[in-house]
Amino acid sequence: MENHPQFTAMASAAIHAAQSDMGENAHLVPVYATATFTFDNAQQGMDRFSGTAPGYIYSRFGNPTVSVAEKLIATLEAFGIVQEDGSPLPLKALLHSSGQAAMASMFLANIAAGDTVLTHYSLYGGTHEFLFDFLPKFGVKALIADLHDLDSVEKLLQKDHTIRMIHIESPANPSMRCVDIAAVCKIASAYSVKVSVDNTFATPYLQQPFRYGADFVFHSTTKFLNGHGTAIGGVLLGKDLSLMQKVNKTAKLLGGCANPFDTFLLVQGIKTLELRMKQHCSNAMRVAEFLYAHAGVAKVNFNGLPSHPDYELSARQMRYPGAVMSFELKNGFDAAVRFIDRLQMCVRAVSLGTLDTLVSHPASMTHSGMKKEDREKAGISDGLIRISVGLESVEDILRDLEQALG
Repeated sequence: MENHPQFTAMASAAIHAAQSDMGENAHLVPVYATATFTFDNAQQGMDRFSGTAPGYIYSRFGNPTVSVAEKLIATLEAFGIVQEDGSPLPLKALLHSSGQAAMASMFLANIAAGDTVLTHYSLYGGTHEFLFDFLPKFGVKALIADLHDLDSVEKLLQKDHTIRMIHIESPANPSMRCVDIAAVCKIASAYSVKVSVDNTFATPYLQQPFRYGADFVFHSTTKFLNGHGTAIGGVLLGKDLSLMQKVNKTAKLLGGCANPFDTFLLVQGIKTLELRMKQHCSNAMRVAEFLYAHAGVAKVNFNGLPSHPDYELSARQMRYPGAVMSFELKNGFDAAVRFIDRLQMCVRAVSLGTLDTLVSHPASMTHSGMKKEDREKAGISDGLIRISVGLESVEDILRDLEQALG
């Protein structure tokens, strides 16, 4: 990762850290739409494959457009973080075809049969299925614990030496529960346990998990980093550069490489990250306050409300609470369906982090692959609605929600 000491704010880094001298002094990062790269001679090809000479070989292994995006995201996640000697924190980023692919590379490079992954309730549905349905087929166990109970976490690590990783979503999907990343990392480090953080909901603008001791951070770049819903992608970042070489090897073998054109769209989206996140968060606060006061709403899960159990933790750990929330309707499933069907402007769609406001029903959509009892333990009732607040006029958002609630 390049050091850019001239940047005093993340907004500047998001725009200029992606600039490159590739492609005939092109203003924007070029799209390198090529599957393979040529060699000047046989020796150069051998040297690149052996790693003794720089250069690209094959786009599954690396691509110039992808490399620029990786350096950009690493710059943002490490922005302003220094090591004990005062030097900038070096990070390695690996861009993938999706967030799921990035997550798979991370887990499969760091755990093996007989190992255990410790995590918490209220995870993204795909993550839950990967940990509890997919990994057990290969002898890996997943264990759920209350990561807010730090004494209990430490006792688990003392007792179960098979725990090799702790995986955190903070804020979590869709409960918006937050975990004290610094406290968990401190305990995990004492037992040589790695900590990974899904930072998709927060983005590096709102939260930097490496600042609190995380070993790995990953995002579904499809969401707020891209910001426009134009491309699927994922990124994994790590601070142990030698370990990331191992992860890179795993990623290549799994084949979940990023697409250069999708990467180009990602880079363009990131340039407005700070501006977008400020407005997303401002709109979200107004929406959360409206829902909290509405007679038809039983509960609002938003870490920016004082009623949320992690309100104070979120305020310490994040710049702003974010732009995603969930709320429970008093009349359950029927009320949820009626509400979604009556929307006029807000968009009925899964995913999140786009310019427009997206509304979904977790129990029947994003988390439908989970067993009902697991969903309920995670707080996902049949009347729960998830909303990713967009950048429309907040008055228009509120007007649509009000008429849909009836």
